[in-house]
Amino acid sequence: MSVDLSDDYRPSDDEEFMNERQLAYFRRLLENWKADILDGAKQTINNLQGESGSLPDIVDRASAESDKALELRTRDRQRKLISKIDSALRRIDDGSYGYCEVTGEPIGLRRLEARPTATLSLEAQERHERKERTLRDD
Repeated sequence: MSVDLSDDYRPSDDEEFMNERQLAYFRRLLENWKADILDGAKQTINNLQGESGSLPDIVDRASAESDKALELRTRDRQRKLISKIDSALRRIDDGSYGYCEVTGEPIGLRRLEARPTATLSLEAQERHERKERTLRDD
């Protein structure tokens, strides 16, 4: 079933949590984010293929190589983000999106807007990070 969303729609706490409009909103948000990442990746590939790499000055060449390495690291992080976006889209499809994987409680609209791929509520995320810090300190 298709839900018609206006461009200025924002999920509200006054609505039922993860109703059809909210799910459609987050699906659109995630799909647009993924499309932007993929467009950026295509642009990176075109930029890397288009550069000659025959800069005569060694400093210019080193700077260009450093820029390429940074862009490739950024794209690699974004490639990993795409798998998280795909996972979030699958959770929308199976009805588990927006609910904490640990507690089953709603994650919260503001957290999902800030991090649409979130799988843990704020409290569960904080517990997870405290546990990680404790294990890292040992």
